[in-house]
Amino acid sequence: MEVKGKIIKKLPLVSGTAKSTGNPWKKQDYVMETLEAHPKTIAFDFFGDRADQYNFEVGDEILLSFDIESREYQGRYYTNIRGWKGEKITNDAPAAAPAGGYIASEPQAPIGMPPAPDFGAANDNDDLPF
Repeated sequence: MEVKGKIIKKLPLVSGTAKSTGNPWKKQDYVMETLEAHPKTIAFDFFGDRADQYNFEVGDEILLSFDIESREYQGRYYTNIRGWKGEKITNDAPAAAPAGGYIASEPQAPIGMPPAPDFGAANDNDDLPF
């Protein structure tokens, strides 16, 4: 999935060591606001090497590619939005729309609606009585 937004908060980098494997890990959390008429706030993270690869600052407009994952812990479910790619949007060249993807700031055309017919220019010498 994809969404466009503006970074409004960058949280501190979190790191540690996995109890089960002993491998080090790190996670960078961000909060973004979507670029819509009615903006939504989304908290997401980059995990592992992506935490270093994608380093955004407050005010950056980005196109975020992400996965949504949930896990159960003691009968409750917790959901994460895990970024796997992030691209800065520059004012020089807007990002292209993804094939089949969702960009929150662009209106979506109704599904199954054919395009409006083109009747051409108006003609004053019409033979129709109305």
